[in-house]
Amino acid sequence: MRIIITLLGLSLALSSCHVGRFFVWNFADHRDYKKFHAQNIQKSAAPFRFIEAQNTNSLRLPTEINNKGKKITFEELLDKEGTLAFMVIRNDSVLYEKYFSGYNQENIIPSFSVAKSFTSALVGIAVAEGHIKSVQEPITNYLTDLDKAKFGNITIEHALDMRTGIKYKEQYFNPFGDIAKYYYGRNLKKYIRKQGIRTEPDKDFEYISLNTQLLGLIVEKAVGKPLGAYLQEKLWQPLGMEYDATWSIDSKKHNTVKAFCCLNARARDFAKFGRLYLRKGDWEGKQLLPADWVRKSTTFDKPKNGYVYTYQWWHLQDNNQPLEDYFAEGILGQYIYVYPSKNMIIVRLGKRYGKIDWQRLFHELAIKQPSR
Repeated sequence: MRIIITLLGLSLALSSCHVGRFFVWNFADHRDYKKFHAQNIQKSAAPFRFIEAQNTNSLRLPTEINNKGKKITFEELLDKEGTLAFMVIRNDSVLYEKYFSGYNQENIIPSFSVAKSFTSALVGIAVAEGHIKSVQEPITNYLTDLDKAKFGNITIEHALDMRTGIKYKEQYFNPFGDIAKYYYGRNLKKYIRKQGIRTEPDKDFEYISLNTQLLGLIVEKAVGKPLGAYLQEKLWQPLGMEYDATWSIDSKKHNTVKAFCCLNARARDFAKFGRLYLRKGDWEGKQLLPADWVRKSTTFDKPKNGYVYTYQWWHLQDNNQPLEDYFAEGILGQYIYVYPSKNMIIVRLGKRYGKIDWQRLFHELAIKQPSR
């Protein structure tokens, strides 16, 4: 009888609200792509493949690492800290590719907030194609069901730079918080209409996933097609992705892509997105993404956001000065990291973040490599 009651309770929780689904499914994990309905994204008919390096001796990895007084190998560290996939690519050659916990190159791994950088790229393409006139436009030019009195002063660029001033709590452990509602909820557009305003736009930097969700909806409205279809047409197939992907949605009924997260793919295909930015938007002689959009995403025209964030990409800085490397980052330690002067890409995907400062580890690995 207890089992029946428990099953009934689970069924009610899953069907009723996002809070119930949070308690049943709990914190996000690497199997979450199985939990949600999704838009399908088809692979390329002409896949691009990185060179399989015959000699990987040029890659300078630490031989031993001191971990709490115990010396372990680099691979032992990756495994211990919950890594599922780790790739190092330089000059288009795969110098290191390892999988852990029984995973291999064909396993799907959720990107989580790495998807934010993909959404930014789609905004850039929509601007280049004239579907979006300017990033200085108010978001209400496209999201016409939003209250102009509340949202009318917020521009697309404010959303790109996480400076909208919208009231939203990015609290991952709170089942009653906004992020739980957006992650587990089934009607994203309804939730957005009910959001309040914390402060006027452009006053300060606050990383909130709602901003990226707004960008995804703007792209869909501007181009007149689902976000997954636009990604497939403009990036996934032109980049020669080797595998199909999915982008999770809120529900079958509403079919709204979770633009702030939940692009589910393989490590090798995520690496190709890094290569697109490394090459300033050019892919085998075709400009898929405007070079100026890549520049605005990977460098700073003016001081903003403490030099750590611009156009949905993260950046390292020292002494309040931006460094040249940049990265897309997702919860559980998902990364696409790019170091331009070393012509280097690192992809790390995990089942948990671990106790490693991954972006600093990537930086230290990159600076030890020889120049181009």
